[in-house]
Amino acid sequence: MTRRSTFTDQSVTYGSIGATLEPDLMRYPPAGYRPAEDTVRLGSGVDRFDRAAEALMTWGIQRGAGYEVTEVSSGTGAQYPGIVYDAEGTPLAEQPGPRTEDRFGEDGTAYIASGMQATLVRRGRFRPQETPVLVVYVIDEPGRVGYAFGTTADGLESGEESFVLERRDDDTVWLTIRSFRATAGGAKRILAPFVRRRRRELTRQQLRALHPAGGV
Repeated sequence: MTRRSTFTDQSVTYGSIGATLEPDLMRYPPAGYRPAEDTVRLGSGVDRFDRAAEALMTWGIQRGAGYEVTEVSSGTGAQYPGIVYDAEGTPLAEQPGPRTEDRFGEDGTAYIASGMQATLVRRGRFRPQETPVLVVYVIDEPGRVGYAFGTTADGLESGEESFVLERRDDDTVWLTIRSFRATAGGAKRILAPFVRRRRRELTRQQLRALHPAGGV
């Protein structure tokens, strides 16, 4: 079952919240946005899955790709009730209550949760680049965990990105990163080719962040 939340007190900079869950994202992305999907195998076995899941849910991908995660705010679970769907994507008639227990990694970092806000800071050549984000849904299923966040402030890019870890029937462990993004218009449009090249390099770093060769 997938717990997915929508939000009313904090706006994102795009529509189609949660579209990274849609199976046809690559064919039919939100109008004006470029979709992307990348998958990497991280190994196999329950131990590999558990270790990667803890790293994933405590910002391990972002930190492994060179981001500093700052200004983390947990939000209020009561304001963001989850919706549980069946295998066909239909909301269940009887919805469970919101999950309220807090989870933490071995180092004390709180697990990513729906409604959480953070600012991702990446050091640049001239000045740091800050990207405020809002976690728009969390997946918590046996053998499948992950989340997506969206941009909440004007910047060079706008959109949503998801990070989903799964342990498949053959016991292999895979990480999938999906996104849809638009580059800024106006005078910033000239930077679009650079922004897209940088995004591809960042995605490659994120795909490596949870790999055993990286120490996770």
